[in-house]
Amino acid sequence: MSAPAFSLCVYCGSRTGHQPEFAEVARQVGRWIGERGGQLVYGGGHNGLMGLLADATLAAGGRVVGVIPKALVEKEWAHRGCTELHIVDNMHQRKAMMAERADAFLALPGGIGTMEEFFEVWTWRQLGYHDKPVGLLNTAGFYDSLLAFLNSAVSSGFMNDWQMDLVTSGVDTPALLQQLVQSAGTTSPAEQLRDVI
Repeated sequence: MSAPAFSLCVYCGSRTGHQPEFAEVARQVGRWIGERGGQLVYGGGHNGLMGLLADATLAAGGRVVGVIPKALVEKEWAHRGCTELHIVDNMHQRKAMMAERADAFLALPGGIGTMEEFFEVWTWRQLGYHDKPVGLLNTAGFYDSLLAFLNSAVSSGFMNDWQMDLVTSGVDTPALLQQLVQSAGTTSPAEQLRDVI
């Protein structure tokens, strides 16, 4: 089997949320990845937006790499249809493997797990541990208040504009995905993260 055209790590909710746009954008991202011969790297679950995203990627012909802690497998949350399903001991190993396997990162709507993963890869980028693009898809204004808060952190002197510039946010799904994939570097993911794992 030929190597995927790109590998995109997507963070998103294990619930679908209340607005239908959230489910639709997860399916749209999955289709976009699969139709372009790409690979999805994600948290390995079958629930919520995670499951919709993985199923859409697979249905469109893409590869799906799921990474899930064994505690969640025991709760029967694992997506057994993944092209590769890696069962790891804990969340630290999960996030490290996901980051290793990715060329770029994207956050869709989600809860505290999505936020934690997004902020971690953003922090790693500002510290120079990797130089991979980080994106935030602001579907139905979901991240409006978060972006306003982050800008207030800049105006309050706790962040700088250059840190904000390390994240690309947008509402146009295909345009943001294309920008992330085109911006992804040529350095291998393992090399880019060797100092942080």
